[in-house]
Amino acid sequence: MSITDKTSEPPWLVLVFTLPSSKASERVQIWRKLQKFGSIPFRNAGYLLPNTAVNLERAEWLATAIRSYKGEASILQVQSVDDFSPAMLKEQFRRARSVDYAELLKELQKLKPSATSSASQVTRLRRRFEEIIAIDFFESPLRVKVEVALAQAEQPVAKAKTAKKGKASKADYQGHTWITRPRPGIDRVSSAWLIGRFIDPKAKFIFGNDPSIHPKAVPFDMYQSMGFGHEGDSCTFETLCWSFAIADKKVSSIAEAIHDADLEDGKFGRSEGLTINQILQGWAKQDIPDAELLRRGMDLIEGLYNSI
Repeated sequence: MSITDKTSEPPWLVLVFTLPSSKASERVQIWRKLQKFGSIPFRNAGYLLPNTAVNLERAEWLATAIRSYKGEASILQVQSVDDFSPAMLKEQFRRARSVDYAELLKELQKLKPSATSSASQVTRLRRRFEEIIAIDFFESPLRVKVEVALAQAEQPVAKAKTAKKGKASKADYQGHTWITRPRPGIDRVSSAWLIGRFIDPKAKFIFGNDPSIHPKAVPFDMYQSMGFGHEGDSCTFETLCWSFAIADKKVSSIAEAIHDADLEDGKFGRSEGLTINQILQGWAKQDIPDAELLRRGMDLIEGLYNSI
């Protein structure tokens, strides 16, 4: 290997490290991170990555972790490898990602195209596909094939949801008062945020257990079968998304997190909502008024939205 001169940006990073033999579990942790970041082993010299700002930051993070485990780590910025052309190195990365795509393709082929019950599986496979794309630095030829197969798997799921989509008009829900149960949790605060952000910007929120006392208010997430609430295996937030045809991608991601936190079924494998729900429960124990609890919760969801 020849280290770069100062006239050009080196195209490759190599993380070289050693760990004490007693650090077996830490070694596994580092190896898993290297796999997740898309690195490939380069002979016995270390692990290779394209030299990008993101990869350099990740390598530096790993080096810091290794040193904290009493190991030694160095990050080399490499201009070229004398017996490996750039094309050969890129092909090694493509082969590594082709293995990932091939495994994903096998899972997709096991799905029954007409089974709407496979929605959670399709969502999980879509997320896995996006994770592979993020480290498919040089575009494996299998990528397009998997993308086509994934799109075909998603078609029945999309058709199953179409029946519910867009059944409510935003124009009919402007300047309304919306009612939900007291002590709002993750589904109610996120639904209130969704209402104010995407449905009814002038919405007012009140709390109560009996919607009939406020006949002009729009109920949401109530135990009674009134207004907008759980439908099938969907939480109120998801019901609102489909009822008002909210197609924002960030909202779709939040919907998955709210579903997992509210229904606790692990359908989407998202953890963000769980943390927010724990915070809400902690505030509730402090006897914070409902209106303040709702406001704080909506601020948390807004922060999550802006972080995506």
